[in-house]
Amino acid sequence: MKKVAVFGKPGSGKSTLSRELASVTGIPLYPLDSMVYQKSGERVEPKLFDEAHEKVLSSDCWIIDGFGPLESFNKRLELADTFIYIDLPYLTSYWFVTKRLLKGLFVKPEGWPAGSSVFKGTLASYKVLKLCPAFWNESFMARLEKLSADKTLYVIRSVDELNCFVHERIS
Repeated sequence: MKKVAVFGKPGSGKSTLSRELASVTGIPLYPLDSMVYQKSGERVEPKLFDEAHEKVLSSDCWIIDGFGPLESFNKRLELADTFIYIDLPYLTSYWFVTKRLLKGLFVKPEGWPAGSSVFKGTLASYKVLKLCPAFWNESFMARLEKLSADKTLYVIRSVDELNCFVHERIS
């Protein structure tokens, strides 16, 4: 495990799991949101994102959590040696997004891009969740299984699995 792609729907626990994984393994973590958004909360120019993303991908080891532009996601899948796909039920993801908003009214969520509105981010997460079935589906899973023939694939489908993953699988 040197190049790890962590992905799934909004509100699935990607950031939390990735921070814990980075802490246990010592592999540098690159949250995609910090590459996609400026400190003001605005999106970075696509060229700047591509340069930053390429720089990370060319390094010896990394954990990248998130999805980002489709082309960059596909490139990560090509180069990663380990996939961690968090595929929680939709109701759970909606609840996690809502819980993040409620907590975010008092304290900015850990790892949240500086300057980004938690409220606007929550609305965006709800919009993305509504569109997710068109992407995160059986066809994607079949593609992922094919891509992972010579890689390690973990699929996390419950909160219990998510909470125990690093301790049980990595430690």
